[in-house]
Amino acid sequence: MSYVHSMGSQEDTPVRAHVTISGRVQGVYFRASAAEKARALGLSGWVRNAGDDVEAAFEGARPQVERMLGWCHEGPPRAHVDSVDLQWEEPEGSGSFGIRY
Repeated sequence: MSYVHSMGSQEDTPVRAHVTISGRVQGVYFRASAAEKARALGLSGWVRNAGDDVEAAFEGARPQVERMLGWCHEGPPRAHVDSVDLQWEEPEGSGSFGIRY
């Protein structure tokens, strides 16, 4: 369901998605590919390895964040994603996208 706020549409409101991606996501350039895709979409946030998984936070306009979430279900060519655990969080206002080590 979509609705319009008095100050603009819901799509203009920044959102933040925190995800943990499981499957064959190590050694397949998942972090670098995710960072490239997120930057191309104009998102801020971060991505890092988390044990055998990849963890990331994507922040920006809802349509772009949702496109990034769709990409996370596929990943780069050599990845095999089994699951994407998603939690919506309050935006933090971070200004860029980075890879964390």
